[in-house]
Amino acid sequence: MKLFIATLSTETNTFSPMPTGLSGYEEYYLRHGTATQDPPILMTEALHVWRKKAEALGWEVIESLTAIAEPAGLTTASCYEAFKQEILSDLAAVGGADIILLQLHGAMVAEGVEDCEGDLCEAIRSNWPDATIGVSLDLHCHLTDTLMNVCDLIITFKEYPHDDASARAVELFDLAEKTRSGSIKPEMCMADCRMVELYLTKTGAMQEFVADMHVLEEKDRILSVSLAHGFPWGDVPDMSARSLVITDADAGLAQREADRLAQAFFAIREQVICQTIDLETALDKASQSERGPIVLADMGDNSGGGAPGDSTFVLKALLDRGLKNVATGIYWDPMVVRVCQDAGTGAELALRLGGKTCNDSGDPVDLTARVMHIASGLGQHLGKGLEPLGTMVWLQTGDDVDILVNDLRTQVYHPEAFEQMGISLACKSLVTVKSLFHFYAPFAQIAEDILQVATPGGTTPEFRTIAYKRRNKNYWPRIENPFL
Repeated sequence: MKLFIATLSTETNTFSPMPTGLSGYEEYYLRHGTATQDPPILMTEALHVWRKKAEALGWEVIESLTAIAEPAGLTTASCYEAFKQEILSDLAAVGGADIILLQLHGAMVAEGVEDCEGDLCEAIRSNWPDATIGVSLDLHCHLTDTLMNVCDLIITFKEYPHDDASARAVELFDLAEKTRSGSIKPEMCMADCRMVELYLTKTGAMQEFVADMHVLEEKDRILSVSLAHGFPWGDVPDMSARSLVITDADAGLAQREADRLAQAFFAIREQVICQTIDLETALDKASQSERGPIVLADMGDNSGGGAPGDSTFVLKALLDRGLKNVATGIYWDPMVVRVCQDAGTGAELALRLGGKTCNDSGDPVDLTARVMHIASGLGQHLGKGLEPLGTMVWLQTGDDVDILVNDLRTQVYHPEAFEQMGISLACKSLVTVKSLFHFYAPFAQIAEDILQVATPGGTTPEFRTIAYKRRNKNYWPRIENPFL
């Protein structure tokens, strides 16, 4: 048995003015057939799982491209085409494969190609029509007809934050093996929930819904159940929450269960969405705390959703209020990092921080700060993986505000991003993190409270008014009942 594996992954914020070119992949993660020689990060966990399971069965494994970029704007046409052709060429060089497993994102958009995952898989199918093609997707994906038509198996992560990447990789491998052996005949069907929102799976009704999905998978002839949340800042026609059910040789059952899940999800829409507050209210609550730390999520500037990572709205509010005993980060500002590297640890500098990329970044903040520490080569844990942090700088103002700055766009995943730089969070009154949800579980272990704040920026969670042009307006919460 011959297994072919590859990864091509980025999440495209079509509203972002920052193109995603080759350098975006090079600075984050780019390997040509050697990714499983490195420790896993989130989007390479599947490759490690697939290689290990295949080799245990005595299969031949061909590993192709692994290309991952931090979310931003459209991937350039030349970059996408080069990656696509590399995967196709690698497949052709070995005469195709029996099973082709791909870890893709599902929300990648390139210049001239709205559905990169569908386009890539369609090209693979046209060249190798008899291969078993399985795809693992981030749950913030756009499920498209093209992808459904050309793949044998599609599975999304169930959890957000994504701590089940390896489990879903095992699931996909096992189903692909059974498909190839003829012991199952997968039938896939999906249904549109017509919802555009954010759904944290670790608490409340959303956690219960995920548990119900697992229960459904135990029923006769049900092979797999997924819920694609959709990526709200991807303005493409198929952007929406969608249910996906795979059955063994029963398309009717798959469609009925997908429809039922979509209706059940819509019925609890008010209960599963993320509850947010505005910045001033959040800072009022934080300033009244007697214990701490209060953790404030700067949701509008999450680089993991394609925002620049250099917005200053939160920082300016902190400084204007004169709040003390605060830690805040990570601010993406390569210029400030370079200045601090040149000046060295201990230097006291007048700096113009952030606010450089676009209107979503706000205005630069002028401040005087001391360079407390500089470090390169660090990482922060996201599940089993260790995500890179680039070069990090710890700045401290005279008002006891600790600021983390780096030169690699990345959101905050874990308290260790601060703590390995020397900033102890347990004694802080307030910690602000540029992230949506991925930080939630590890920070919940140290926080008095976590506040999800609807800050301005490139990933602001104001979905009623987001300016879609390609995606129609028939969705909740813009329309109370989009099924009428």
